[in-house]
Amino acid sequence: MTDAQRGHDERVGPLELFFDLVFVFALTQVTARLADDPTWSGLPRGILILAAVWWAWAAYAWLTDSVDAEEGGIRLAMFAAMGAMLVVGLTVPTAFEDDALLFALAYLGVRVMHLVLYALGSKGDAEVVEAVLRLAPTATIGPALLVLGAFLDDRPQLAAWIGALALDWVGPALGRGRGWRVHASHFAERHALIVIIALGESLVALGAGAAGLPIDLGLLVAALLGVAVLAALWWLYFDVVAIVAERKLNEATGVARALMARDSYSYLHFPMVAGIVLVALALKKTLAHYGDPLELVPAVGLCGGLALYLLAHVGFRLRNVRTLNRHRLVVAVVLVALVPAATEVPALAALAGAAALLGGLVAYEAIRFREARGRVRRPQLAG
Repeated sequence: MTDAQRGHDERVGPLELFFDLVFVFALTQVTARLADDPTWSGLPRGILILAAVWWAWAAYAWLTDSVDAEEGGIRLAMFAAMGAMLVVGLTVPTAFEDDALLFALAYLGVRVMHLVLYALGSKGDAEVVEAVLRLAPTATIGPALLVLGAFLDDRPQLAAWIGALALDWVGPALGRGRGWRVHASHFAERHALIVIIALGESLVALGAGAAGLPIDLGLLVAALLGVAVLAALWWLYFDVVAIVAERKLNEATGVARALMARDSYSYLHFPMVAGIVLVALALKKTLAHYGDPLELVPAVGLCGGLALYLLAHVGFRLRNVRTLNRHRLVVAVVLVALVPAATEVPALAALAGAAALLGGLVAYEAIRFREARGRVRRPQLAG
């Protein structure tokens, strides 16, 4: 392994955090697009854009886990990739409309640049170079299909997007993890920070929903309930789950570690982030109209987004610990069942119900698994 590669686990570097700022902007743009078009045609398009943005970010998370991006020409190339990602973010609101071609070309550039940087930074490791070459066809043909989709409209365009992302996403399944290197602590921390970023973007959406409105009791209660929901989402991930997952990733070695990183982080963190973005949509709409019932899509964003987040946690635990988290599964099912009710009661009441469900789940787990939780967290607290 050359000097340009990581020889040991280390903390996330400042350039990686700087790079993630363009992802923050893109997330904000996706939430704004969903809020501007909260319809059954706008929702899948927003989620597809989010899937593309997520996959680009995930690719660079693997890159900077293996290659030292802080030095030399790779640093400059990362700045160039940031520029391309910024163009992606700028075109999110019209990625299916007027700026479809510009979005597709910028996204293709981001993906191609990732492959080039990976190959150059890993040139001392033949297995990694082989893995990158194995990934190259799907990582280029998939985004190239988005360019084709830019010349289509409506359902054909939507089909092109689905095919492009499906092809791009299936690429890492080729080779069964052979050749990839994962530094467990760094990789887990990078993804934990992206969850924080998504939650932070939801707080921004909460504030944006209240912008320009008179601050009265109802608005304050809605804002505080929104913070309670986001705090519960933070707790459900960081209190125990993130710690256990990082330890499991550290315990795995070789191909098994690469596969766990792919499944648990690259794949299963997407529904977590998507769930948070959907909740951000609902919070923005709730703050603006807290006395009125939510429309169907924002109601799905609130209850369905929370359910999606919890279901991702269920899958996360199944993949890492091989056990089923029944209580989170039950709460997710209850939340889905409450979608119709959320369209009938004031948005403030729907948000209060969601906050109560999540608060109850947090309290149940903290009390029911108090001893196990202590065993997991004690070494971290002691450190």
